[in-house]
Amino acid sequence: MAAQLTARFPNGMTSLAILLHIEHVTGSYGAAGLVLAATSVGQAVAGPVTSRWMGRWGMRKVLTLTTLVCAMTIATLAFVQTVVPVYMLLALVAGLSTPPVQPAVRTIYPKMVTSRQLTPLFSLDASLQEIIWIIAPVLITFIATQAGTVPALVCIVVILLLGCTWFILSPEVGRVRIPRSRRRLGKVLTRPAVILATATGFLLIGAAAAVEAGVVATFDHGGLEAGLVLAVFSIGSLAGGLGFGHIPIGPWAMARRFAIVAAGLCLAMISLDVWWMGGSLLIAGAGVAPALAVMFAMTTASVKFSDTAEAFGWVGTGQLIGSAAGSATAGFLIDGVGPQGAFFAGAAFAVAGVLVSIVFVRGFPDLRGRDASPIPDTEPVSIVT
Repeated sequence: MAAQLTARFPNGMTSLAILLHIEHVTGSYGAAGLVLAATSVGQAVAGPVTSRWMGRWGMRKVLTLTTLVCAMTIATLAFVQTVVPVYMLLALVAGLSTPPVQPAVRTIYPKMVTSRQLTPLFSLDASLQEIIWIIAPVLITFIATQAGTVPALVCIVVILLLGCTWFILSPEVGRVRIPRSRRRLGKVLTRPAVILATATGFLLIGAAAAVEAGVVATFDHGGLEAGLVLAVFSIGSLAGGLGFGHIPIGPWAMARRFAIVAAGLCLAMISLDVWWMGGSLLIAGAGVAPALAVMFAMTTASVKFSDTAEAFGWVGTGQLIGSAAGSATAGFLIDGVGPQGAFFAGAAFAVAGVLVSIVFVRGFPDLRGRDASPIPDTEPVSIVT
């Protein structure tokens, strides 16, 4: 777990570092936004594809190749001064080559623990990943403002190489082999649980992205208050995951956990006072990691082991698209009605998540007292007669 958190640590740094670097080089936030959008498009497209490759060529080969390509591309972004279209191409390649650490580790988990321990493990993982979003943005902003944007990108490359090397060399990565999927790409989306995990992930991360934009807009582009309030949001998620992770997952679990997020974000719309906002987001955050744990567990329990990596790739793509949609919606509302518009957008995403969880409750599996491990792969066996 420590290895995969280190390998994924650059995920909380790369977007902000690229945004700051391109704005510094070009003097345009518009150009920086285009380059950042290219990165997001690359990550969204790559998620299911590179995850599926791990079943064909093995986890270590795919992780090694993507790590090297991603590191070289980010280093090129740092040291080569060129025109915006070339920056966009490099950012697209960086996004496409983002190492699929998250699908890999969530494919490995069912082989590491018993079925009774799997759901709490997913909850713990969802909680601990909040450490990335608490520390990484603050660290990379400090490096970029104090030492420069080039050292910030170099720092990302170093952490990426060290973290991914640690994860790739972990014995579990070598021991677990993902069977090659016999289904075509995208077939896993015919599973209702995977579709629901992707849709609810889109809405949950969309709400979180809108909240982040609203907090930054409220406190003047990332002042001390903004960092503290966002940290409280993540701390609430960490506490929620650790506190509720042991609760068995039934069909209504997603609706209940999403309702906590929606309630907190609805409260956040009432006032932009820092104390009120912090308390509201602490409540909202308490539902985030538990909701993510439901997504991970239901995805694992609903597909064959050979399809788990691709399924998590699609879930990750849904979350990336949700992040872009939440940020864009919040941005338009901030320009139109002010920072409270972003919290309205976040609450709308969360309420939509509650409604989806209620309307399609029959599509959510009942994992109470049930093995949450993937469905075993079977195949015909030749016999001699």
